[in-house]
Amino acid sequence: MTLTLGHYLSLGAMLFALAVIGIFLNRKNLIVLLMAIELMLLAVNMNFVAFSHYLGDMHGQVFVFFILTVAAAESAIGLAILVLLFRNQHNINVDELNSLKG
Repeated sequence: MTLTLGHYLSLGAMLFALAVIGIFLNRKNLIVLLMAIELMLLAVNMNFVAFSHYLGDMHGQVFVFFILTVAAAESAIGLAILVLLFRNQHNINVDELNSLKG
């Protein structure tokens, strides 16, 4: 059995749906929210690679590198903010983090 484009797209859709469910069900833990966002970006990246392979074009795979770079920067900045909030308030519960409101 060979894997077709539909297999990759359905797996990407399942990963994306799992990330959306993770965001909507767990709005309390900031680490889980960041992980769900990363899972969402990886699902989109897999779809880009699948379309790039199916069409025989390298533009989708090059675009994935840009998305991975932005995702790495987002993770680093998000974790830095998380560490600072934990140092100041001693919790990472999203409902109790209101110190960023101006």
